[in-house]
Amino acid sequence: MSLILIAAFSSLLAERFGAPLLLLFLLIGLVAGVDGLGIDFSNNSAAYMLGSIALAIILFDSGFGTSLQSFRQAAVPALTLATVGVLLTAVLFGAAARFLLGFTWLESFLLGSIVASTDAAAVFFLLRTGGINIRDKVRSTLEVESGTNDPMAIFLTVALVGIVASGEALDSAGVELLLLFIKQIGLGLLLGLIGGVLIVQIMRRVPVERGLAPIFVLALALLVFAYTSAIGGSGFLAVYVAGIYTGNKKIQAKTSINRFQEGMTWLAQIIMFLVLGLLATPSQFPQIVLPAVGLAIFLVFIARPLAVWLCLLPFDLTQRETGFVAWVGLRGAVSILLAILPILGNLENGQLYFNTTFIVVMVSLAIQGWTVKPVAKRLGLIIPPQIGAIDKLEVDLPGTANHELLAYRVVADSPVLRGERIPRWARPSLVIRDGNSMRYQYAGRLRENDQVYLFIAPGFSRLLDRLFASRLAVDENDNEFFGTFTIDPSRSCEELESAYGPGLLSETEKSLTIAELMEQRLGGKPDYADRVKIGRIVLIVRQTDEHGLIKMVGISLEPVAPATRLPLFLNLREIVHMIRDFARARRK
Repeated sequence: MSLILIAAFSSLLAERFGAPLLLLFLLIGLVAGVDGLGIDFSNNSAAYMLGSIALAIILFDSGFGTSLQSFRQAAVPALTLATVGVLLTAVLFGAAARFLLGFTWLESFLLGSIVASTDAAAVFFLLRTGGINIRDKVRSTLEVESGTNDPMAIFLTVALVGIVASGEALDSAGVELLLLFIKQIGLGLLLGLIGGVLIVQIMRRVPVERGLAPIFVLALALLVFAYTSAIGGSGFLAVYVAGIYTGNKKIQAKTSINRFQEGMTWLAQIIMFLVLGLLATPSQFPQIVLPAVGLAIFLVFIARPLAVWLCLLPFDLTQRETGFVAWVGLRGAVSILLAILPILGNLENGQLYFNTTFIVVMVSLAIQGWTVKPVAKRLGLIIPPQIGAIDKLEVDLPGTANHELLAYRVVADSPVLRGERIPRWARPSLVIRDGNSMRYQYAGRLRENDQVYLFIAPGFSRLLDRLFASRLAVDENDNEFFGTFTIDPSRSCEELESAYGPGLLSETEKSLTIAELMEQRLGGKPDYADRVKIGRIVLIVRQTDEHGLIKMVGISLEPVAPATRLPLFLNLREIVHMIRDFARARRK
């Protein structure tokens, strides 16, 4: 308990100095361990069990907080990274391990599989609590990837541990491995969905006390994890899928469940990293520290970026966004957990796998964890906020009510305070002013610090946020991000080309509106802060409506500089346009 308390207080230190918090948890475990304060913990089986339960809690909360919209728009690129990307990373890292550690090829690929997946705890923590406001598709791609790539890494690690232990050749076990993979993923998806449906139905039909509801949901989620794992499926994938399904359904006490899950996730992260830190023996590190650090640098700067680029080539992420996804590939507790399996499997180099992985994780957390926000700023990916500060509270309604109850505090300079009307689909019911409650129709004009309670249809809360938000201070960098002036997205592209130079667009594109052109170039529904480069100008989405249609477009005459002078991280669409622009320039 003392270590947990110290770890909790270390968050204040991390916030002050910008240190990667999960690395601090790991270091606290190291300092308290056998080579530090002397706590002798060497129970690998117990550590693996505790770590697996903690990871299941983290993954359920990760899924619970992921909206279906975010999942849909990021599912294909994220799942490509979670499968093909993990395999490519394992192969590339294994090739480097073959030469730096002198392992056999099978042993090298086993080590590559152990470190191939990104860590959900590290990625979710940095993106959700690190103050990094980036485009939703990029954030969702990273979150969904980190939540779904563990099954692939676990499958590869378990399979290779068995093959290395038995001395069997890899090619002779190919068909068996493929069937095992299909079984694990298939059962994980199916039982995760069934488990999510059961959790929702139980919470809707069983009259559970409000205080017990969060415990009930978590216990059911862990039951889904345990049962799926017991029958040979991927329990980690199942609990993540169950979290997504449950989190996107209306259930009682959802606000309480969210708060409870947040606290349990923090506790799970602390316990998991502390236990894994206690399990390590730093006095064994010096003999392999140089090749391990070399492998970590290879993973961060070569293996992960190359695997990500190859996987994201067909998708519409920009060069800078792909580069950022490549950088946010933090390794963490999952890799250390998997490194316990060679020890449990009695492999000859079992402890060497663990020590090497531990050093790789520490280097990854130190380099990438410390630099995620600066890299996002350097790449120009941190987007200005859409609205100012807002004071909002979601109030739980009992049962399966078809409305949401929101409470807003009227803040200074908010549109509603300046006389903006509340839309008809929102039903204000109560105003609390100076400690006195009154019906909305008798409250008169709203005043600063009033608390207004409104019933709305589910999913419309973000449309009300703008009314109750404070005036947004325009940062001097906002114009740089969104361009110096705006243009009407309904104007024709022919006008755009005549204003900024011929040869920018094809004949087909000239017949489109600017909004239609941007949607076509983006390959789908546009999002706030999306950018489209056309010749020497850049069009930027400044505002969309509730249907996702472009309402305002900014224009910049200073094209965004490439993330690198080398043609890395370009997607196929950008490569095609670059070749076409080059061909047009040659013809002129």
